[in-house]
Amino acid sequence: MTESEAIATFQSYLEKQAAVSKQEFERFASFIHVIQIPKGRILVDPNKERSQVYFVAKGLLRLFATDSEGKEHMLSFAAENWWIGDRNNPSLDKPAELFIDAYEDSVILELGTRFFEGASEQSPAFRSFNERLMLRHMNKLYQRVYSLIGTNAKQRYEEFLRTYPNLAQRLPQTLIASYLGMTPESLSRIRKEMAQLKN
Repeated sequence: MTESEAIATFQSYLEKQAAVSKQEFERFASFIHVIQIPKGRILVDPNKERSQVYFVAKGLLRLFATDSEGKEHMLSFAAENWWIGDRNNPSLDKPAELFIDAYEDSVILELGTRFFEGASEQSPAFRSFNERLMLRHMNKLYQRVYSLIGTNAKQRYEEFLRTYPNLAQRLPQTLIASYLGMTPESLSRIRKEMAQLKN
């Protein structure tokens, strides 16, 4: 995917999801930075980078934390037409707290402070959309916490399938299990039970 194709993908997304007009988009398109990132490359290292938000035009990224022993804990995934980053930081100008890397070769749009300020100033439709996006992000975080502490393993996996309907085949069982807070063996057992119920 070329840079112009990635920007066109984002423009189409904003036209459909946020009612941003072509003229409005052109006014803040200069604040967009397109990045090609190969599989396995760390995009955001909390020890080095500032907080940013990214839009995935192509590929698959993951957001995760590491504990004191270096073990990874999956927090979220982002495939095509998804956002990923530290949306809890309104200013987007503090050190990052989480890792983001590319699970597949990806093409992403980096959207920093200047983008959000410029887009909100130039497009009332985008400003309203961004506010809804923030509220949805907060709601998803709440649901994620509740899922981890208030549901059983099978319910968590079913919620994963609803949230990421196209990723079950793109991600290995170990990553899905880490996201769900269970062992790969437990996830394998749940998948087997669900498959048996369908037959």
